[in-house]
Amino acid sequence: MQSETAILELQAAVAEPQLDLARNVPLSLRLLPGEGLLIEIADAVSTAIFADLCMGLVPLQSGHVRFIGNDWQELPDEYTAALRGRIGRVFSTGAWVPFLGVETSILLPLIHHTRRDRGELQSEAVALAREFGLPGLPLDQPADVAAGDLDRAALVRAFLGEPVLVLVEDRPDVSLARIPAVLNRIVTVRDRGGGIVWLARSPAIRGVPFPASQHLRLSDQGLALVRSVG
Repeated sequence: MQSETAILELQAAVAEPQLDLARNVPLSLRLLPGEGLLIEIADAVSTAIFADLCMGLVPLQSGHVRFIGNDWQELPDEYTAALRGRIGRVFSTGAWVPFLGVETSILLPLIHHTRRDRGELQSEAVALAREFGLPGLPLDQPADVAAGDLDRAALVRAFLGEPVLVLVEDRPDVSLARIPAVLNRIVTVRDRGGGIVWLARSPAIRGVPFPASQHLRLSDQGLALVRSVG
């Protein structure tokens, strides 16, 4: 039986006013093991801030954000770093370090946050790359890698290392959920008790074939339930 400890919980969380997230309306949600949330968001800035909020990177005016039962605000820095190593994230901006090869950028977070051997991580990353349609890990710097290949490499980085939580910042121009094998990988994460939060910009929401437990909408009025499944 899966634990009822939420993978991610926002409890009346209000970001600092200068961030202007949902006009400072308290945000609440619970993501349980094996669930997936589809959250419709209007703009790229709010998408990035909300993803940062989930990772404990946004200062709060009030409320709480918890990851697998741990309140981000109450943890020492070294522990938050280790916990973030259990979160995969696809950034809408790519978030590649321009002077590093793509392979290094993929492996670096887990090399830093876990004790796993580099060779073991590299083998797993190569297998994921092939699963997502790449011949292997791109070695060039991001500027020299085709945009479609960078999209697939971003998925490798997010799903590498069996993360407990995966945050996906989708884009209006291309739905990452349509890349072959993405939905299968999502099912794998959920089957082992992990959780997915798929953040989709509003104009493209109908093009996202994401199997969600709940469909929410984030606006200036806060988080609203659009649809619940099961």
